[in-house]
Amino acid sequence: MSLTPLQADTHRFYGRSSTALVVRGFLTNRTFRPLITLRWCQNLRRSGVGRLLLPFCKVLHRFATHNACMDLSWATVMGPGVVLTHGWGLVVSPGARIGANVTLFHGVTLGRRDRIAADGTRQIGYPTLEDEVWVGAHAVIVGAITIGRGSRIGAGAFVTEDIPPYSVVTGNPGRIVKSQCTPDVYNPAPVGTD
Repeated sequence: MSLTPLQADTHRFYGRSSTALVVRGFLTNRTFRPLITLRWCQNLRRSGVGRLLLPFCKVLHRFATHNACMDLSWATVMGPGVVLTHGWGLVVSPGARIGANVTLFHGVTLGRRDRIAADGTRQIGYPTLEDEVWVGAHAVIVGAITIGRGSRIGAGAFVTEDIPPYSVVTGNPGRIVKSQCTPDVYNPAPVGTD
């Protein structure tokens, strides 16, 4: 079964996917609404005819994220099956990359990190979350780093280094406290992440 990204997001929220659930989520779920408007904006950008509607959809996305108290650019690269739990205070830099079946809790920051090299040049980097990553409340992940598939980042962790797949990270600074963990993905969307 092949799901569109919006269908996969819907599956993660509700355990199944249908147009009626998308409408219900848009009308009643403040943390699901920004995912819907993000997917609409991205679909409109890809289509030639839809480009006329893109400015309207961007404004709609801005209202959806404002209402959910989060900063999430419509241009953020996101795999299918993303779920935003609670959402309050979520900040995702537009350069961040998010894989499939990822879970982000409230207060999470996926941010840009600037470094000044010895020659004075600025190096800018954004994090990449691979598939099936779980990020707890108020975790901060910054810089050009990769969080490996199936890893779990504990609440309040501050992560600035690459994390290998299937790791549990806690603390400030973030430290790996367990390896070979089982991914924590409820209602995983069947999106072929293997």
